[in-house]
Amino acid sequence: MTKKSIFKYDSPQESTGLLLWKTHNYWQREIRKCLKSFNLTHTQFVILANTQWLLMQGKEVKQISIAKQADVDIMMTSNIIRTLEKKGYLARKPHPINTRAKLVSLTPKGFDILKKALHEVETFDKKFFSKLTNVTRFNTALLALLKN
Repeated sequence: MTKKSIFKYDSPQESTGLLLWKTHNYWQREIRKCLKSFNLTHTQFVILANTQWLLMQGKEVKQISIAKQADVDIMMTSNIIRTLEKKGYLARKPHPINTRAKLVSLTPKGFDILKKALHEVETFDKKFFSKLTNVTRFNTALLALLKN
């Protein structure tokens, strides 16, 4: 086997993709720690938070709306909503017009757990991202990467 490098970079620290992956893994690991005491997975937290965000907009909140807002697969969203419903955090009721759709809302218990979990997550995020010199510019760059 040859010792000639097949890599474009001289060092792994030069690979933007690898650095993003490592940073994301670290951030995810710490978010999981924040949510552990609330018995929530990160995805469950994201579904709760996006449900509340949509409710605050005064819109009918359907499962499909939550999936689109969170950018999560619709079937996965449905399964997570079912789990959160069993935990007593979300309630679903039939849509008055579209019989295939379900309207979703937070229960008082769900709102309370979201509020507490959100405080922990936002506290961690503030500390984690404080190392950046310009968070607004960073967010703009992330949004640019998300555009297709």
